Amino acid sequence: MADRAQYEELVRQFSAFGAVKRELSRSLPEGCSHASATVLALLSRYGDIRMGSLAELLSVDMSVISRQIAHMAAQGWIDRSPDPADRRSRILRLTPAGRAQLDELSDRTTRLLADRLSGWSDDEVGALIRLMARLRTSFGGACEPAGLAARPAHLPAAVRTSRDTTQTEEVS
Repeated sequence: MADRAQYEELVRQFSAFGAVKRELSRSLPEGCSHASATVLALLSRYGDIRMGSLAELLSVDMSVISRQIAHMAAQGWIDRSPDPADRRSRILRLTPAGRAQLDELSDRTTRLLADRLSGWSDDEVGALIRLMARLRTSFGGACEPAGLAARPAHLPAAVRTSRDTTQTEEVS
């Protein structure tokens, strides 16, 4: 087991990691915030989702997610449609423009990382990936956006949309 000094250094490194996150955020296209990028990535990874479930997964208030979703809809990145099972609820769906925005985000961040890590060997990059994944696992997946690893097998039924009824019935 590591000693106290190593854990203290790890805390300092986590704090300093904010500079990396800020530079990654600066690489985002104009008008696309980190929050928008996160929502686009979640919709791409997990598919259509209820707006309330997204707010719950991100641990944010509905008023916060509502403003974010309104901005993203105005940009044409997502579509909001009534949930056939509950007309008061909205289903969020990634649009082709949203997919293009996400592709642009991916290209930009990939180029930035490739540039900054150009002096690293493939083994070193692989080790970083494995260690970061292991760290997330050690925290119970809580560092994963929305605390999820895959859709839809272990998503609570409330997260899945009405189009997922077969899977909902299997889990319930």
